[in-house]
Amino acid sequence: MQTFAEWVQFSVASAVVLLLLTLVVLVVVLILKKSAKSEKGVLNVEYLNESWQKNDNRLLSKILKPKAFEALQKERAKQEKEKSKDTTERKRVFVVDFEGDISASRNNSLRDQITALISICRPEDCVVVRIESVGGMVHAYGLASSQIARLTERKIHVTACVDKVAASGGYMMACVANRIVAAPFAIIGSIGAVSSIPNFHRLLKKYDVDYVEQTAGEHKRTISMFGELTDAGKTKHQEQLQVIHDLFKSHVAQYRPQLDIAAVATGEYWPAAVALKYALVDELRTSDDILIECGKEADVYLLKTEEPQDFKAKLMKQFFGMIAGSKLPLAEI
Repeated sequence: MQTFAEWVQFSVASAVVLLLLTLVVLVVVLILKKSAKSEKGVLNVEYLNESWQKNDNRLLSKILKPKAFEALQKERAKQEKEKSKDTTERKRVFVVDFEGDISASRNNSLRDQITALISICRPEDCVVVRIESVGGMVHAYGLASSQIARLTERKIHVTACVDKVAASGGYMMACVANRIVAAPFAIIGSIGAVSSIPNFHRLLKKYDVDYVEQTAGEHKRTISMFGELTDAGKTKHQEQLQVIHDLFKSHVAQYRPQLDIAAVATGEYWPAAVALKYALVDELRTSDDILIECGKEADVYLLKTEEPQDFKAKLMKQFFGMIAGSKLPLAEI
């Protein structure tokens, strides 16, 4: 007769198996959903010079006496009138935000924004890409990096700004820019590769649950969630990770030749104040300072793509990325 402890253990194991089966069903549903035709996002443009001016006016209207504020408004109106007479083309700065998740799901928006910029940018214009990402799936961040390279390859100057974090895949994107500016405590680096996946083979074997996985090709599946772990499979998987790491290092070295790649490609990360010493960044400043400075001599435009997704759709997209990430190596990235 089974003891109570054995019964509890079996119940837990059964719940785990049931959960795994449920995850498989969800993956299928999510793949079908992802393959369906999705509505395109709408590109919006905000003229930041005007937004800054409005904020200044709101503040000054509260702290200045009415007559002083009225005089200031008249003076500014006069300056704007004089500026409108100047037919010289002002430099333009275009701002693009990339907030990354594990699957770099903003790739489509990034693609559309950069395609639009390529068609309108003049030689004197430049692009500021504000990056916030800890990395994710190799192929997804490789594509995001290539999108930024579309600009630099056409001699459009790109500044990457990092206020919080550009690690791994985030740094893979940032290093393509002509210049990297980061806030002092922003996290920079993590040039490495990692792959992590739970394995339930022994649990299934314990309860006589068969998992059937057939492959064609010696290395079609090296490790998986349910298959048996072998030394040969783990060795091959490590080799695959090393290939990705080597490509990552070559990518960074191509765009940042001033780096000692052996010293910085260890998978470590640093605050930007330290990363500056390794030449991983070029300057310590916030993106706000950079843009406001640009606004003194240029027209600054923020590009925003409104994604037609509700919370449920976003949650499903993130979940799909996590599932896919468990099957593919992540180059911290």
